[in-house]
Amino acid sequence: MSRNVFDTYNAAYVQAVYEQYLQNPASVDETWRRLFASDTSGLLGGFGTGPAVGGGNGAAAVTRPEGGTEPNLLQLRAARAAGELVDAYRLHGHRAAHLDPLGTPPPGHPMLEPEFHGITLDGLSTVPSALIDDLPGDTMTEVLTWLKDTYTGPIGYEYEHLEDPKQREWLREQIESNAHRQPLSADEKKRLLGRLTEVEALEQFVHRAYLGAKRFSIEGTDMMVPMLDLAIERAAVAGAREVAIGMAHRGRLNVLAHVLGMPYSALIAKFEGIHAQTAGTGDVKYHLGAEGTYATRTGEPLTVMLAPNPSHLEFVHAVIEGVTRAKQSDRSTATLTQDENLVVPVIIHGDAAFSGQGVVPETLNLSRLRGYRTGGTLHIIANNQVGFTTNPSEARSTDYASDVARGFDIPVFHVNADDPEACLAVIRLAMMFREQFHDDAVIDLIGYRRFGHNESDEPAYTQPVLYRRIAEHPTVRRIWGERLAIEGVTGGGELDAIWQQAYDHLVAEQAKVKNGEESHVEHHEPEEESASALQLDTHVDADLLVDLDRQLHTWPDGFKVHPKLARQLDRRSKVFGDDGNVDWAHAEVLAFATLLADGIPIRLTGQDTERGTFSQRHLVLHDAETDARHTPVASLKQARAPFEVHNSPLSELAVVGFEYGFSVVAPRALVLWEAQFGDFVNGAQVIIDQFMTAGRAKWQQESRMVMLLPHGHEGQGPEHSSARPERFLQLAAEKNIRVANCTTPAQYFHLLRRQALYQERRPLIVMTPKSLLRHPRATSSVAELSEGRFQRVISDDTVAPEKTRRVVLCTGKIYYDLLAAREAAGTDDVAIVRMELLYPFPAIDLAGVLEPYGEDVECVWAQEEPQNMGAWFYVEPCFREHTGRDLAYIGRPRRASPAEGYADVHEKEQKRVTGEAVRPAAKSRKKTAKRR
Repeated sequence: MSRNVFDTYNAAYVQAVYEQYLQNPASVDETWRRLFASDTSGLLGGFGTGPAVGGGNGAAAVTRPEGGTEPNLLQLRAARAAGELVDAYRLHGHRAAHLDPLGTPPPGHPMLEPEFHGITLDGLSTVPSALIDDLPGDTMTEVLTWLKDTYTGPIGYEYEHLEDPKQREWLREQIESNAHRQPLSADEKKRLLGRLTEVEALEQFVHRAYLGAKRFSIEGTDMMVPMLDLAIERAAVAGAREVAIGMAHRGRLNVLAHVLGMPYSALIAKFEGIHAQTAGTGDVKYHLGAEGTYATRTGEPLTVMLAPNPSHLEFVHAVIEGVTRAKQSDRSTATLTQDENLVVPVIIHGDAAFSGQGVVPETLNLSRLRGYRTGGTLHIIANNQVGFTTNPSEARSTDYASDVARGFDIPVFHVNADDPEACLAVIRLAMMFREQFHDDAVIDLIGYRRFGHNESDEPAYTQPVLYRRIAEHPTVRRIWGERLAIEGVTGGGELDAIWQQAYDHLVAEQAKVKNGEESHVEHHEPEEESASALQLDTHVDADLLVDLDRQLHTWPDGFKVHPKLARQLDRRSKVFGDDGNVDWAHAEVLAFATLLADGIPIRLTGQDTERGTFSQRHLVLHDAETDARHTPVASLKQARAPFEVHNSPLSELAVVGFEYGFSVVAPRALVLWEAQFGDFVNGAQVIIDQFMTAGRAKWQQESRMVMLLPHGHEGQGPEHSSARPERFLQLAAEKNIRVANCTTPAQYFHLLRRQALYQERRPLIVMTPKSLLRHPRATSSVAELSEGRFQRVISDDTVAPEKTRRVVLCTGKIYYDLLAAREAAGTDDVAIVRMELLYPFPAIDLAGVLEPYGEDVECVWAQEEPQNMGAWFYVEPCFREHTGRDLAYIGRPRRASPAEGYADVHEKEQKRVTGEAVRPAAKSRKKTAKRR
């Protein structure tokens, strides 16, 4: 064996083998026996030859007596203890790090004490130098000092939990070599002072000029702005062209001004009540987003985007990941490519929200998934050590606000927000980690909140002791400035002079704003769709459909589709040749194929979307023997844009937020998300309420995202029946969304094409079918695809208008139930009219359909949803307003639950509703019907 065969890492094992040897030499391997029996002390790993210092568990002497072994055993025990202590600092050193700028002592950890490992400080000196030659210091005492400096200073490192040994070892090497701790030059120190002065001056100016106005000050985590500066610089050096930032409201105004480059005058105007003349109703200033060009020190301009965000704190996290993925992707050809270096996502979290809001782990879970990864996100927790009025002990069950990240194998770097150089060091380390591994990193920026949750709030009501300490605590600008004065970097009075210059600039900007006041003009959208929507041509040449269909049912030679599925696909492939009918899934994939030929990129994700919840779609085929994958729609020769489809994790909130973000910055792409069942969408309600339906009015943010929500009452119980159309209709106004409930595959085909080709971008919510996927009457001819268009309202041509006594209006799947009920009743004086588009309300089309029936015909609305759900509450007033007619209700009564829990009860109630709808009153035609 070589001279240095033992070290602090294997000493424990060697000791165990050695003690076994002492008890019974024959019980260990011959190699070990020769080693232990040797008289040459060098064979025991080069243990030292000098006397030991001290006692306890340390050896009295390290020189091995002739033929003796006991001193070496004691050295082995000391070496084992030293190794454990080194590991303890790497694993638990953050518990003793000085992270709180307000001076709260760190909790420490018992494993950081030598006694925990059975040795004293004096005993550590017996560890032979040969065992620590890979660590700084000639003695273990010096190593211990180095460990404390490295792991218990103003930075606390958590990385030993990482499962990837390469990441652990790389981080250990960077941390222990101080690769991220680059000393600042005198000029850099002064620039940092100037930046901190700008940050604080803006906050103090607003605080004095607009006393009590809400701004959600950054004060207490001021270093966030210089940290973002460095992150952007590092991103640019690594080849990024853009940084996409998401954050809540605290510190947003400072980031807008100093990172995005929003002029002070623009911010001051908002405090003066001067608003830009834009469409929509707007939002408060601390929710707004922006995009700017950041002038890096290398001279390369870089785009910085700050996404708007409501008061729902962490929800922008998912949106930014989608934004980033879209911006990293090249969709200009049929082959999709992604460059994770192009755009770097940065998320600024709050401490209470990071540990408290479920969207955080949902979004972190996306980070390594094929359909969602963005190559590593920089997370910064702006840790105020309080959430509104709630203390950390009341807000989380973990020690750190960042602990949720550990569950996703993400390194965490805690840092004292009052140590500027340490703050910059962790940014370097996090960005280096992303560049090396394309993975997430979390920085826990531990500071404080100088004022209350907002500036009109009194925090001393609930945290009196904390806020006494904060009131007495100097700002980081002053701490850093006084340090530079001591170092001689700045001269006497320079700190105050820099401050006054920054403050005076803000006063001058305010004066300019007050001399040029503007007025705000409200803008209201009409409710009706534009004429271009009504005339949009979505038909497709029949020959192209035939060719595309042939390719959709072709796969590589030797590829073995599951026999049962192969028979289904074979039947579907013969539809065009046999003049057969197209079913729902077939129409959908043809719509996708034709759009790809038109150059429209498509992204479809959701729960079990590749196959489809109801085994109807089968976009991705799996070889029955090898499990190889093939996606025919992604391999079309006519395609001029890429197609991607991904099964999502079982998440609505994060995934819908992701897809919404993707759709906002990919204006040409058709982005679709599908729920496993429609009612599952309620898990994403915040994204729907705050972003999808209100984003355009608040932030001028547009999207053409499509939500596919399986809907229909079919006896499957309360949880698998309703996609809650009433919620979307309640949110519908100012042409903000489109809501549809189609009855034929052709209608769905044209609806998808219409959504992709229509110039006005709005989200589309589709109540998609379940039983209609295989309903024999819910099919369409090929001609309806090649010659037709989307009809917002479909009339009933089977009943003569002059004989009609009742017009039943409906939407979606209940049409087929009504049709069957009418046939069973044998009536020929009831017309069934289908509203395929619910919002925007199709007033023009509806008036045209009703006109032949005259003014005296009875009009009723039939739905399978309870009266307080579905479309009734929305349709009735719109119908009355636009037609001047009354509309009666036929359906289930008001209920707390969406549907019956028993199939037989559902069947009975469904028959009652449809039977009542197709039996008009015995009297002659009348204009008004009794409301039911």
